[in-house]
Parts: sequence; C-alpha cells; structure tokens
Amino acid sequence: MTLTSAQAAKLLKKLNAILADIRRTEDKSSTFLAALGEDVESVRPEYSYEDTRKNEDAVKEAIRKVKHAINVFNTTTVIPEFNMTVDEMLVYIPQLTDKLAALASLKGRLPKERQSTYGVSSSNLIDYRYTNYDVEKAAADYAETADILSSAQLALDKVNTTCTMEIDIDI
Repeated sequence: MTLTSAQAAKLLKKLNAILADIRRTEDKSSTFLAALGEDVESVRPEYSYEDTRKNEDAVKEAIRKVKHAINVFNTTTVIPEFNMTVDEMLVYIPQLTDKLAALASLKGRLPKERQSTYGVSSSNLIDYRYTNYDVEKAAADYAETADILSSAQLALDKVNTTCTMEIDIDI
C-alpha cells in the first residue's frame, strides 16, 4: 500500500479507532446478566473470544507496521529547503515556536519604562526599567523567526502530503 505521511497518520488514527471499537464491543458482550429463571440463551450476546483475539491481534500488527513505516519515513526523508529529515524538523519547529514566544516578549518592551512601586506611596523616587538590548533587533529577529517557522511548517506539510511510503498491510 502506497501512502503519504498524512494518509498514513489518518490510517493510524482509523486503526486505533477500530481497536477501541473491538475493545468496547468485547467489554459489552463478553459478559452478560440473566435473571433467575430467564432463558440464558435468549439474552446471550454474540461474542467469540477467539475471533476477538484474532481481530485485535491483526489490528495491532497493522498499527505496528504503520507506526514503523512512519518512523522510517520520518528518519530518512529529507526536507530539501532545510536539509533536515522530517524527524529533525519535528524537533526544530517546536524550538522555533519557543524562540518566537521569547522574542515576542522581548520585542514588546519599551527601551525605558517606569517601574511601579507597589506599596510605597510616600516615596518621591521613580524607578525606571531599562532594556539591556536593542528592542528593534529583537523585533527584527521575531519577524525573521516567524518567517522561518512559517516556511518550515509549509515545507513539512508539503513533504507529508506529497512524498510516499510503502506499508505492507491489508486493510
């Protein structure tokens, strides 16, 4: 079966839902209640222990194969614009996001800002907080990082929706 990474992720989600359904059905049908004197066979739900194990094992095997294929894809597929594997990019993007958050705080400061003096009402002294860096440089770095993050996300999306992998499963 030939799939893109995005399709494989959707397949994995579907397989996990199938597994949850198998377990939910087993939970509801593996035991049952019958009142004293009631015909037990008339209230017995349809359930096969052996078939359930077989179906669960087959779905788990498919999940393993899909996860393995995604892992191999992520560690071997290079995103050309960044010369990084998908796996590296999945680390890089959160790092850029974290950097962007830090820069957002830095770029939003004033070079000189009056400091509040809570609880000191009789003081005639005014404290000022000064930035110890170039605020404009922080703003420029923020804009540059935002552009890189956007490009990284788009490049990753492109690879995940166009490059394919082979997965040996029958679903």
